[in-house]
Amino acid sequence: MVVFPISHVAISCKNPIQVEKFYTKYFGFKRARVYSTGPDQVVMIKSGNTYLELFKSTKELPVPKSEGSGQDYPGWKHICFLVDDLEVKLNEMGEDAKISLGPTDMSAFIPNMKVCWIEDPEGNIVELNQGYVDEENPPG
Repeated sequence: MVVFPISHVAISCKNPIQVEKFYTKYFGFKRARVYSTGPDQVVMIKSGNTYLELFKSTKELPVPKSEGSGQDYPGWKHICFLVDDLEVKLNEMGEDAKISLGPTDMSAFIPNMKVCWIEDPEGNIVELNQGYVDEENPPG
């Protein structure tokens, strides 16, 4: 089977620079490229082999912003980052960790897993996950 690695996730932002600073400060992203799409610039930020492509939004959000763990209508629900210690990460982020749901103990589903959902500066939902591990033999 051919593996197709994820290249990037594109995010439309009211303020791409503010979003870039958030992901750079808390999740280790670094600026990889800037290019023009007319009057606005697109900023590519990179962590490992994963990129976030930050576009300047041109329209207002047509639906209510996501809350909790993310939207329940079709589309991307949230992006998730694995963290070594959820409490330490939330403390590090301080007031920038705008919690939308949690912290929640998910040990009933995966032993020792804890999660918390926060909002980035644009209100996109970001999951912080401590303790996720793959299942050894998931059902087929």
